[in-house]
Amino acid sequence: MCAAYTVAGVTLRGVNGSENDACVRVDDAVVRELHDDLAAAEFTVARVEDLLGPTAFAALSRTQLIPARGAVQNDLDSPLAALSALFILGLEVTNAQLDAALPSVGAAGAQALGLVERRGNAMTDEVRALVDLRPYSAHDAMGQVDWWLAADLGEEVLGDQLPANHVLGVGGAAKTLAGFAVRDPKVRALDLGTGSGIQTLHLSRHCKEIVATDISRRALNFARFNFALNLLDAGQVNVREGSMFEPVAGEGFDLIVSNPPFVISPPNSGLPAYEYRDAAMRGDAVVEQLVTEIGTHLNPGGVAQFLGNWEHRAGTDWRDRLGDWLEEAAARGNSLDAWIVEREVQDPAQYAETWLIDGGADPRRDEAGYEKAYRAWLDDFASRDVEQIGFGYVLLRRAEDSSRPQLRRIEHVDTPVAGPLGGHVSRVLTSIDELVNLTEAEILQLHFECPADVTEERYGRPGEADPAMIFLRQGGGYGRSAQVSTWQSAFVGACDGELSAGQICGALAHLSGLEVAQIIAEVLPFIRQALWGGFLHPVGAAHKGGGK
Repeated sequence: MCAAYTVAGVTLRGVNGSENDACVRVDDAVVRELHDDLAAAEFTVARVEDLLGPTAFAALSRTQLIPARGAVQNDLDSPLAALSALFILGLEVTNAQLDAALPSVGAAGAQALGLVERRGNAMTDEVRALVDLRPYSAHDAMGQVDWWLAADLGEEVLGDQLPANHVLGVGGAAKTLAGFAVRDPKVRALDLGTGSGIQTLHLSRHCKEIVATDISRRALNFARFNFALNLLDAGQVNVREGSMFEPVAGEGFDLIVSNPPFVISPPNSGLPAYEYRDAAMRGDAVVEQLVTEIGTHLNPGGVAQFLGNWEHRAGTDWRDRLGDWLEEAAARGNSLDAWIVEREVQDPAQYAETWLIDGGADPRRDEAGYEKAYRAWLDDFASRDVEQIGFGYVLLRRAEDSSRPQLRRIEHVDTPVAGPLGGHVSRVLTSIDELVNLTEAEILQLHFECPADVTEERYGRPGEADPAMIFLRQGGGYGRSAQVSTWQSAFVGACDGELSAGQICGALAHLSGLEVAQIIAEVLPFIRQALWGGFLHPVGAAHKGGGK
């Protein structure tokens, strides 16, 4: 039996039960009918936004349901409104309204799948959702995607703190990872800690074979349902239960993605240890374990990408701590390229508040419990001299040529990101790879282009001929800015693929009256940094060795 919970005074069976409960059921034929019914009802993010209007839709993104409920409650005979009310907003509909919204599956079929609970079989009897089922829309490096995703009901519908085995739908971290992941064609991929399966859905478009793992049986049950609902080929995905790398011992992959339980939680908070976010490890040990062990499962050329939190401890630069993890990985035979980008930093109090709210802890309901948990977080961080906590993206790669030098870049970049990063990340790595074994003379023979999204800003006193500062700014990627010299700016501006780097340096020397060696000395060290920043990229072989 599934566990019972009370929502708005009504007891529901099947909501967020134990991990052995299979509260959604996969019947391939019925789930395919459900797919067709949802498509016919135009149950998409865009149509739901149109239905609710901008104010209510924006409030919904903040988990505020009242404006959206007001927008649909008088229109429940509409299939789109009925589905939105039932599965997103926690409202009741009737059997008749759900039959109309899902004409193939009907209210009885939805109940058989474990999606709803019916109070009776009469057409006017009410139906409540047992799961959150909503449309998902995103734009990754391959383009637009539109799917549906089932997961456990959220705290805003339950009206109470989430249970420990809550299966999350699509949170902010999941969206971030989906945008960060490279989307080059791969043969074999691993979704480590798949949860409700969203990363596997993204992987299914460019990977021939995917292994999806999770420690939670309940999560894997939702994942299987979502794979069927979105018509994934059953032979493409292999679902396995287990912790970390246990289910894939001895196996290698071309791409590994993971949204791991990276939240740093104290052991004595009195709150549930949420499976989707809290690992049974102290501090940032789960991220350390991923860094040190993941290389064992990467094929030559294989890439691993995951999110993480790490501690900034007094007296130690956080970059050095992560660098030590990479050295430990190398000592285990996993010498990897690494590109780690810290995107955000919080102090211990901010961090505690963030994850207390995320778990549904509310001082208005339990002031003493909230304070106990808050103090436990602060004490736990103090015990390790933690001053700040970083959040960011980790990319590790096993080079195809093990003899070449390892690439390593650990940096803090907090500029706003306008779109998915996967394409940018892939292009930057390709650019860096082209130069990794080249001499300075060989680099000067290459041809480069400045991407169209790069612009320049100059600052100086009014009337002065020369600017005091010049910045290059990137419209895509990480949205970086970089202060450059006059000749570095002129070099980038001249990179249109026609002339080699050496030829451009020669032309700048001629225009300035300087020695070409002076220009080269200023430009050459800058080229690699410009490649990492996305301000330049090498062009194809057709442009090389020219003299045009």
